[in-house]
Formats: sequence, structure tokens, C-alpha cells
Amino acid sequence: MDRLRSRKNAAEDVEKNYIVSDVYGLLRMMRKLVQGVVWSTVILAVLLPIALWAQTDCEAGNGPLDSSPPKTTSAQEVIQKLGAAEATAKEARLHYTYKQDVLMQTLVGKDVTGEFHEVTNVSYDAKGRRQEQVTFAAQNTLRGLQLTEQDMEDIRIFMPLMLTKEDLPQYNLTYAGQQHVDDLDTYQFRVAPKKRDEKGKRYFEGQIWVDTQDFQIVKVCGKSGPEKVQVKKHEQTDVHPTFVTYRQQVDGRYWFPAYTRSDDTLHFKARSVKVKEVIKYSDYKRAQ
Repeated sequence: MDRLRSRKNAAEDVEKNYIVSDVYGLLRMMRKLVQGVVWSTVILAVLLPIALWAQTDCEAGNGPLDSSPPKTTSAQEVIQKLGAAEATAKEARLHYTYKQDVLMQTLVGKDVTGEFHEVTNVSYDAKGRRQEQVTFAAQNTLRGLQLTEQDMEDIRIFMPLMLTKEDLPQYNLTYAGQQHVDDLDTYQFRVAPKKRDEKGKRYFEGQIWVDTQDFQIVKVCGKSGPEKVQVKKHEQTDVHPTFVTYRQQVDGRYWFPAYTRSDDTLHFKARSVKVKEVIKYSDYKRAQ
């Protein structure tokens, strides 16, 4: 099976596991058990009630982590190749159009109390500026929270994260090891900002998985920052969910974001709100 087909099937498995039916998700896990792919996280997911394991899982689809150094290169060389490959992919994405489907829901237990649903056609002009054409927008009925400018920035920038050579100087990347993710061999890195208190500057913090052949990110898990948890009397709490994003190869060369999933509980000063979010990036077409 070629890399494009296997990665596409893996992304479809993730989507089915989370969206189509919890029952199908369990059947998929049981099938893996029968095949002998037995990971402790999978076993735990099968044994626990569905309501307890519905949360953002950075380890879904991951094999065991081999923490030994890269065998044919160094971690620093991987980072350098990552920055260059991501810069190429980011520049290429400016010449594509695609559809972005955002669904965010608030819940109490399993019951949906409100949602934000928007479908947008995204393109870029000759100067690389993002153009958005909203093709569907339901009434925003989210309960217990309001979407902010930072939330929309998460959707546009941090959830479909791309770390180019221009971005890397802002971060410390720590090599964690090599790991099989779905059908791909990857290097895993932990990512943390060098400065957390720079005024007006937002950042990503979490993990990335880098393809060992193309040196592009194929999976991201983490959250944006900074957050405001301890706030003064008249300030608003600013917290953001942990998310996981999977990429898919486009035109046999570029790894573009395909699917983002978030299942988290946001803790505000006066309340906590359970939030579920799914973003699909699809129909990539090279601009004419």
C-alpha cells in the first residue's frame, strides 16, 4: 500500500472512530486486539465506559516509542530539514484552495447544549493573504463560552500548525524518539516556546511527529498559549483546548492538515465547560 493511500485510510479511521459511531470505534479497537496490536491505551479504552475516555488522546494510532537517537542522522539535522521542508509545504499551500469545515459543540455529559458550525472555502491572493468565503454558517448556540479572536486564530494557525525555519527560533525542540504512527515512521519532538511572557505573542506547546522520509509534520498534539487562568477581578479567563491534528499527503509531495479533533473541559473562573471540536480540511486543489 502506498504512503498516500495508507495515510488517507488512517485519517478516515480516526474520523470514523470519533464521529460516525462509538460502537464502530469499539469494533475497530477489538479488531486490532484480534490482530495482535495490543497497546495499553487501547486496552484501557475498551475496558472503560465510553463516557470516561472521550477526551483528546495524543497517543491514538501511536506505536511504542523508541527513545534511542536517530540511526542515520542527528536530531539537530532532523530539525534543520524539518524547517526547510515545512517552509516549502507552507509556501505551496498558498497556491491551493480547500474547504474548511468547523464544528464546535458544548456538552453536559453526553448531551449537546449548543454548537458553532461553519463551512468555508479558503484561498490565498497573489500576496499570500488568506481569503475566506463562508458557504454555510449555522446560528451560534454555544453555551457557557464565547468565541474570541484567539479561538479563531487557533482554527486558522495553531490547529493546522506548520513550523518553518522562520518559526523554529521561537521554540525549543526536544527529541523524544522514533515512533510508528498509523503506517508512517516518524521522529517525535516535544515543542515548547522559548519565551512565554512576550506581550502580544502567542505560541504552540505540545508534540509533533515528523515523517522520517519527507521531514514534514504528519501529526500535532498540544494547545496554544499563553493562557490566563489566575486573573484579576475584572479580567476574563482565557483558556484553550488540547487538540490533535493529522495531516494527509497531497499531490504525492506535501503533507497538509486533514483533520483536527479536540475533546476537553475548559475551566473558567465561575464554571467549567465541556467542549468538543472537529475540523476537516478537504478538497485541496491547486489554484488556477
